[in-house]
Amino acid sequence: MSLKSFSNQISNTTIVKISLQLKIAFFSAFCLSAILSPGQSIPVGTPVLEDYYRRAQLLGQLDSSISFTARPFFPVEALKLKNAFDPTQTFDQERKTKFDGIYHFGGKKGLIQLLPFSWQQQFNTNHPYSLNDGAMIPARGYQTIVSGGFYAKAGPISIQLRPEMVYAENKTFKVFSKTQIGANSQANIFFQNIIDLPERFGKYQYHRLLWGQSSIRITSGSFSVGISNENLWWGPGMQNALLMTNNANGFKHFTINTVVPVRTILGTFEGQIIGGRLNNSGISPPDKYPVYYQSYILFQISEPKIQDYRYINGIVLSFNPKWVPGLFLGLTRSFIVYRQDMGNSFSDYFPVLSPFQKKNTGTAEDSKARDQRVSVFVRWLLQKDHAELYFEFGKEDHAYNLRDFLIQPDHARAYILGFRKLFPLNSISNRCIQLNVELSQFETNKTNYSRAGFPWYAHLQVRDGYTNEGQMLGSGIGLGSNLQSISISWVNNLKSIGLQIERLSHDNDLFYYDIKDIRSNWVDIDIEALGEWNYRNLLFSAKLELIRSLNYQFNYQPITTGIDQFWVPGRDTYNFQANIGISYRF
Repeated sequence: MSLKSFSNQISNTTIVKISLQLKIAFFSAFCLSAILSPGQSIPVGTPVLEDYYRRAQLLGQLDSSISFTARPFFPVEALKLKNAFDPTQTFDQERKTKFDGIYHFGGKKGLIQLLPFSWQQQFNTNHPYSLNDGAMIPARGYQTIVSGGFYAKAGPISIQLRPEMVYAENKTFKVFSKTQIGANSQANIFFQNIIDLPERFGKYQYHRLLWGQSSIRITSGSFSVGISNENLWWGPGMQNALLMTNNANGFKHFTINTVVPVRTILGTFEGQIIGGRLNNSGISPPDKYPVYYQSYILFQISEPKIQDYRYINGIVLSFNPKWVPGLFLGLTRSFIVYRQDMGNSFSDYFPVLSPFQKKNTGTAEDSKARDQRVSVFVRWLLQKDHAELYFEFGKEDHAYNLRDFLIQPDHARAYILGFRKLFPLNSISNRCIQLNVELSQFETNKTNYSRAGFPWYAHLQVRDGYTNEGQMLGSGIGLGSNLQSISISWVNNLKSIGLQIERLSHDNDLFYYDIKDIRSNWVDIDIEALGEWNYRNLLFSAKLELIRSLNYQFNYQPITTGIDQFWVPGRDTYNFQANIGISYRF
């Protein structure tokens, strides 16, 4: 959505009308305030800086009560820093000019600060490959995103204006419908009719001007309330999360969140609750289908998708018991529903507070045409060992009761398992060898054959699924996919050089439902060279990735060998992706 059309589109609901009124009130209060207040965040996915903070915690340099499971992160508040974008606090010594990008007013009780100017570029040679790149889209060819802006605060009010401008060459490439015919193509049409994930974003060049990482907040003590368009990341995962990531561009939402851990006699708490608006891509699925048969499905979908936005309500909570330092126990939950199917009661706006079992919600829960997801997670920080373990387990559907959950806990489930370890090279500097391992499993299990169920993020009634403007809100690996990743890096403060290997198995749900030829799984094997570097005010990031796609788009093409045998090698497709970014910090 463009900046120009923002106010026109948000006027459709009472809740966003109230948000607009609050926005005006916040701006007025900002002009009148005179007491310094916090509120600055590090946007989710910020190259170099975001991972530096979490890595520093493993080295014992940060408060061990910070969970890093409800981001964006607020380092000025949590760590009492002068500048969130200067974590090593070296700018004052290295700066060649007196200008630091900060203007104080009201006797230094208020300030306006220039935010970093960032330029990120991406290039795919053969076909799209996209994961956790925010407002960028899955596209072939050249793509770029530019962002910058300012942060201002006075009194309890803060304004962060950081728009993003995106451009993608969006070249043509082979899509599923061009490589598969017959029943396989029918199956793909079925899947695309229950989620909004276009293979290609239109036929022409793509360009957008977006609100980006912008927000207006009132912050007091440990809490912040406001209106935001920022990306969110919920859960302990580093490459994936079940409910919230920066795989899609940010969406408009109201937020109540902690900016520092809340300390109690039991331990510390962090969390966030949001309510917002998700838009569709405006790109129609490939085709309608008259009747689709499956072992557990017999129904007809012939009408187009609902042309309405979806309301989302979500919550994340993290708890660190004081008697187990470094252990974080948490929960995330979200509901989505088309606005036309939504009521106006408190429970309609905050369904995340409803019971977890269907028997406690009554039969009306299934008739409300809304879709829920819930996950629980654990992050165990082992500072003495410079390591962390984490696990997130989620369900896409309610269990009827506790007995149902105990009998089939894996129905409609997904999970993420990860580990990170730093091996210090000496006791004086921050030079380390870093090892990362993460597994993500979204493939549907056998219970979906015997009871109603759909792939994670897809839904029959909310047929745009768990997406915003055509991209997944959660994990970007796609429906029914699995990812295994391992990386090793040399790190030193903000600098790192490393190598990563990934195996991505695409949409096993579609494969096992209809394709079934055991030679035809679409699997990507990726080898990536990674680098991050800082020089004075500049931050550099780069990723060079070679992707070998076995059976791209499930298209098994046997190589002619003259030998009549079943296991004939297939032709592979190769894609090279380059990501290069630069940021200037004032």
